Amino acid sequence: MNGPLGELFRLPDFLRLWLVGATGNAMRWLELLASGLFAWEATQSALAVTVVVAVRQLPQLFFGAFVGAISEAVNRKTIVMLALLVPALVSTILATLATTGLLELWHVTLGNFISGTMWSTEMSTRRRMVGEVAGPHRIVPAIALDSATNAATRMIGPILGGVIFGWLGMRGAYTLTALVQFMAAFALAGLAYEQVIRRLDLARIPAEIAEGLAFARTRNTILLVYGVTVVTNAFAFAYSGLVAPIGSGVFHVSPALVGLLAAAEPLGALLGGALIAAGVVRMDRRLTFAGGAGLFMVALIVMALSPSYWLAFAVLVIGGFGTAGFGNMQTTLMLTEAPAEMRSRLMGLVTVGIGTGPLGVLVAGLLSDAIGPRGAVLIMAGAGLAATIALAASLRERSRRIDP
Repeated sequence: MNGPLGELFRLPDFLRLWLVGATGNAMRWLELLASGLFAWEATQSALAVTVVVAVRQLPQLFFGAFVGAISEAVNRKTIVMLALLVPALVSTILATLATTGLLELWHVTLGNFISGTMWSTEMSTRRRMVGEVAGPHRIVPAIALDSATNAATRMIGPILGGVIFGWLGMRGAYTLTALVQFMAAFALAGLAYEQVIRRLDLARIPAEIAEGLAFARTRNTILLVYGVTVVTNAFAFAYSGLVAPIGSGVFHVSPALVGLLAAAEPLGALLGGALIAAGVVRMDRRLTFAGGAGLFMVALIVMALSPSYWLAFAVLVIGGFGTAGFGNMQTTLMLTEAPAEMRSRLMGLVTVGIGTGPLGVLVAGLLSDAIGPRGAVLIMAGAGLAATIALAASLRERSRRIDP
């Protein structure tokens, strides 16, 4: 294979990080879908489903900035190893409880929180390592490939989650995720990775986070990334917590088709990411980022009004092309706009932005119990689209005032 992708695949350390990210993320999405179906069957409450989903993602809001700061002073390979091993141990315990018939909803919720805490390290550690191992001249195709692969895992994971949950229940889901994550940790052990380690000073972490925020305020592009990241995760991706109620409660389909619906947007993101990685799509990075988020929200609005399952599926695939642009450029813009000594801190702050998603998921759950899942998605996506347009217009006007 020639070209940028061929160069990347000839880098052994890049391959390890890429494959570890692919397998680890697939298992995370598998567990997320399976736990949502488990909560729905146990309670028939959209709010209960969104709580179970939200606690998996909420640690990004609480710990994202902290992890970003400490990953400048702690070996990032060690952090990624722990992010695989701890969830694997949690899955092993939950698989045992499911096998013995003792698994309860609070076990799943607690397990999601612990595993989600480790997941909060992804953006500021493994994602940064991918860019560093690829090198500055290969960073765009490297991040594009990693983002496309992440989209593939968000597609494959829920499909597997739906199929395995319908076939083997939570016992099968947790057994598979435990085995795969242990194997991924073993593969990562052979990675040769060096970094400049700064002395860890816990008392300095708040000041370092503040330095990152102060720097961000001087860069409109970074402000755009933060703002659109918060809006998209809090308002648009809130739909992810309602996939089980929409699939089972609105369209009345099987767990396997619920998983397929959850995979629709990631399928579009995979196809869009592949086009970006191959260099077929070449647009202004900021436009691709913000415009992609807007396209996704428009697709969600149409999906909420869809009269049939398959039309909803098709519209979400189209929306996935938008999230491909959003996800690719989110990391690329941060790595190219931020100085090396601030990248983990600033990526940690992006993780905090991503961590606002569970708050939106909880609001969507409350709205869904009140007016139904269709209305909840319609309100959340409509508000997000309006906020994205307002934010982009505001920053454009700010740029004109600074540089007339």
